[in-house]
Amino acid sequence: MTEKTTSVGVISSGRGENLRYILKAERSGYLPVQVKIVLADQPEAGALRIAREFGVECFYLNPSGHTREEYDLLLAERLNAAGVELVVLTGFMRILSPAFVDQYKDRILNIHPALLPSFRGMDAFQQALDHGVRWTGTTVHIVDEHVDHGPIVYQVPVPVREGDTHESLKARVQRAEHRAYPRAIKMFIEGKPKLVGRRLLFGSGKDFETGK
Repeated sequence: MTEKTTSVGVISSGRGENLRYILKAERSGYLPVQVKIVLADQPEAGALRIAREFGVECFYLNPSGHTREEYDLLLAERLNAAGVELVVLTGFMRILSPAFVDQYKDRILNIHPALLPSFRGMDAFQQALDHGVRWTGTTVHIVDEHVDHGPIVYQVPVPVREGDTHESLKARVQRAEHRAYPRAIKMFIEGKPKLVGRRLLFGSGKDFETGK
């Protein structure tokens, strides 16, 4: 009997390297997903190039001349046509409208380069350096109506080293992201989490990794 796979749609604005690692995890059999479609709001987004490299259907959707709600409707039309069950954001730089979030309620994942709730918003790397923290990291969370706010699925801590620059810290956090996103997606799909308040409970109220 063939294991059911979850149909995934990816939305991106930039380099798309997290997409590469998600696709590698899919093709290796680690992730029980099929990335059906990749959408981007930038014509030169790296995610489009990576999608073509892996033979995944992809589209640039121009946001010019559209309101936020109109543009999100275009995204939703493409996702629905592809039969997408789970939406994954990889560096998508637009704020999704409440209507879009409601349509895919608790089925949109995003990755942020900090240990939320710390350092929400833009340039989390510089925020971490400016605050002098010893640890930062990456967080995969469910998207809600607020920026970098939804319930947390998975986090990976990353040390901030003496002498770190913006670029050296960014590179270390991004390496953690490449491991974290496939892991988080797998947890989210196989753990079938239940949302209690802001906390996700996996399986029978047990932690997905520790079993406690």
